[in-house]
Amino acid sequence: MTGIKYYSTKTKGIGGRIKRKISDFIVKEITLEGKTLEPKAFGPWDDKREQPLEIPMHNGEEYLQVSMEKFNYDVNNAIKIITRGMHCSPKRIGYAGMKDKRGITIQKISIWNPDAEKLLNFRSRYISITEPEWKNNKVEIGGLIGNEFELTVREIEIPEKELKKETEKCIKEMEKGVINYFGEQRFGGNREITHKVGEKFIEGKFEEAIMLYLTSPSKEEEEIAIARKNLLETKDFSRAIKEYPKKFRYERAIIHHLCKFPKDFIGAFQKLPRHLVYLFAHAYQSYLFNEILNKRIDEGIGLGATEGDILEDGIATAPLFGFDSKLAEGKPGEIEKKVLKEHDRKLGDFKVKSFPEMSCSGARKKILVFPKNIKIKEITPDELSEGKLKLALSFSLDKGNYATTILRELMKTQ
Repeated sequence: MTGIKYYSTKTKGIGGRIKRKISDFIVKEITLEGKTLEPKAFGPWDDKREQPLEIPMHNGEEYLQVSMEKFNYDVNNAIKIITRGMHCSPKRIGYAGMKDKRGITIQKISIWNPDAEKLLNFRSRYISITEPEWKNNKVEIGGLIGNEFELTVREIEIPEKELKKETEKCIKEMEKGVINYFGEQRFGGNREITHKVGEKFIEGKFEEAIMLYLTSPSKEEEEIAIARKNLLETKDFSRAIKEYPKKFRYERAIIHHLCKFPKDFIGAFQKLPRHLVYLFAHAYQSYLFNEILNKRIDEGIGLGATEGDILEDGIATAPLFGFDSKLAEGKPGEIEKKVLKEHDRKLGDFKVKSFPEMSCSGARKKILVFPKNIKIKEITPDELSEGKLKLALSFSLDKGNYATTILRELMKTQ
């Protein structure tokens, strides 16, 4: 559905399941200075380990940079909780990149001119703030080298000797490069509609985009499934605001606006955080990127650098289409143009004049990813599944790449 079609490796796959426990997925940011942040509050242990916080004196620096460690929270919710505790705007917080929700993650954030006393008094069961230091610069999106991962695959049914052999074979293959697909997180997880909503916005079909976001069904609990179905059938926003559960705050913000202004679909979507709005357009770019990778394989040129390619560090790239995109030449360029044509797109479509937040100028991304320092940490019995094994792995990736891309190659499962 999201263009993830091929494997780079030929091993048969170890099967298994990821993210059974929150501590099975640990993400450690590698800062621009090359430091790998280490979790201290959350880990394989059961309870949060409280960390003392001492804010150093400063000499006029505006930003306090801290390590934010979180347990089963997405970045935006974690920041919202921090700013609520400090009684300040989320605009004061800067961060370098999104991190997985279901897992333990640690990353640098910056807080502009914080109230030290409020920060010292901040408490959360699932968020920890450590390692404060004053800086003159804000932590900006993209301001990291990459991430290091410590991951556990559970419920593996093949024998230990075979598991070790297949894993080692796959690691050797992956070191030569893995198809750099955008993973399912980019497309909205279970619902897989983020790119479809983005496509509707790029086409200027704002009402269709909103209704798709609000009503597209998925494997959710019954209450929200019924609410989505009712809104699809009735388009009664006054009824919907009563039926949508409170935890679906983004949907409710849109519906609340449409109760007052039933035809202001752009205004309704602008009730979402700006960075979230952009994710929909970026998801559509990502979907087309995946399609280009598939077509390169289908048409026989593969993913190695070939004549006409635009290279980065000697690796071929493909476009994240935008109104200012530069396309490749030769056969790679023909494929990029063919994908645009098949989707009835022109580069100018990505400038959405009536909704500038959805506009994309374009970029290029490497079509292969190379996991670094990938190794088996241990193979042991899975204490959560009698008679089965678990495999613990560690590796690092440059920024903008997905650990699930690596796991997919190893597991050969959805």
